[in-house]
Amino acid sequence: MEIQQDCGLLIKQINDELRKNANNALRPLDITLAQLDALAELEQSPDGQRSLKELEQILHVAQSTAAGIVARLEQKGFAEGFGDAGDRRIKRVRITPAGTECVHAAFHHREEAETKLLSGLTETERDIFYSLLKKVQNSL
Repeated sequence: MEIQQDCGLLIKQINDELRKNANNALRPLDITLAQLDALAELEQSPDGQRSLKELEQILHVAQSTAAGIVARLEQKGFAEGFGDAGDRRIKRVRITPAGTECVHAAFHHREEAETKLLSGLTETERDIFYSLLKKVQNSL
């Protein structure tokens, strides 16, 4: 008889493995998963830019963490920071063309990982799995 494990532990183990695999897949692009998340948010914004404060809130990270992510993206040429025209205290960040290329290449890796993750499920099971994940997320 199989011993039932704690759901939280299973979710953490799956998350840890997914993050490790994602960071390994992204290494050739010279980007981490956290940096990709920031770039994706910039790319999806209407004008390709956000304030540092907005990124901090969207990514659910501390201000210092968001600043560090942006600094590394700037060093790599994937993003550029600049002052807000209306309020010089606000730092804004915009994605560069190199950053956009990086996001598109990385999303290709993400699609491959998603396919591998769900490969053991039928189409119906995938739909149910996604619905259950959304239900759990909404209950938090």
